[in-house]
Amino acid sequence: MAQDLSNLKVAILVADGFEQKELVEPREALDDAGADTYIVSPVSGEVEGWQHYEKGDKFPVDFLVKEASAEDFDALLLPGGVANPDQLRMNPDAVSFVQDFFEAGKPVAVICHGPWTLIDADVIRGRTITSWPSVRADLINAGANWVDQEVVVDNGLISSRKPDDIPAFNEKMIEEFAEGRHRAQRAATL
Repeated sequence: MAQDLSNLKVAILVADGFEQKELVEPREALDDAGADTYIVSPVSGEVEGWQHYEKGDKFPVDFLVKEASAEDFDALLLPGGVANPDQLRMNPDAVSFVQDFFEAGKPVAVICHGPWTLIDADVIRGRTITSWPSVRADLINAGANWVDQEVVVDNGLISSRKPDDIPAFNEKMIEEFAEGRHRAQRAATL
């Protein structure tokens, strides 16, 4: 992971109940590569992670999603967990925020249950993606080509299945974020 992400601003969109490891480890990799990372959320103050079935740590929210704009960021990270994407997909501001990244051709990295938010944003039709196995049918029903692989890259969309995949996920996320905008990312959403 020798890419330099200096001056790159990455939004990390989460609600309470995200899988803590899926935020912390990718964020550390991004920070180590020089990116500036910001937690964006529908809630103000703090968001609480989970460590599988146990409550985890709390993290300060940098921006409310209803006040944030994809124009202010270069890339988006969507951690998983079950409760997190379920809340995000029901929040119109969060869904719109995600759609704006795709419309601008900006890279998006998603892991585990995180693709649920992409389904409601209607940005995965025709895309190849992976996820936690229980999300498979939802993605297929939404028009995605689901594959069971450690990491999948499809025109600026980076996806992985689970926390064990994070090393490969981080490597591809940094590579794609360093590449910047992907015109095919936008074309796939139209």
